Amino acid sequence: MTTLTVKITLTDSEPAIWRRVAVPDDFSLADVHELIQDAFGWERSHLWVFETADGVYGLPDPELGHADARSKRIGEVLRAPADALSYQYDFGDDWFHEVTLEAREPVRGRPRCLDGRRAGPPEDCGGIGGYEELLDVLADPSHEDHDETLEWLGLTAAGEFDPAAFDLAAVNRTLAGRFPSE
Repeated sequence: MTTLTVKITLTDSEPAIWRRVAVPDDFSLADVHELIQDAFGWERSHLWVFETADGVYGLPDPELGHADARSKRIGEVLRAPADALSYQYDFGDDWFHEVTLEAREPVRGRPRCLDGRRAGPPEDCGGIGGYEELLDVLADPSHEDHDETLEWLGLTAAGEFDPAAFDLAAVNRTLAGRFPSE
């Protein structure tokens, strides 16, 4: 068994929103979906799919042509550095991610986040464009949607959400709870 170091970048985010994670090569793509959800702070509320050179994997759906993500291992898809696959979460908001293999290590370890940049966008905010608009609304107390947006996010003040913040320790606590030591 080996451990893969992969970088997961939210496509079209500027500045870039990304996570670097270590993941066992025998993790199914369904497990990688769970890891991405935790790494970006999302709620598993929407459909998702991985597009690979070997096919499309997600929740099995013959109508959509999605094979079962539990049947494909990440180490089968990402074999050499720079190999990549795409991950789409929420077919309405269209959060597209690029998952790129950076390294393989001949050790097995529990999945963990190694690094990252910026907060994950809130669920259901409308994709990258909606997230950018949300940030503009939060930054402008005179905006007509400011108070409604604070309420929707469960905030009492805009400063409670810092788009530049990333809490590595919090992500790793969440991952440790989901993927306990073997």
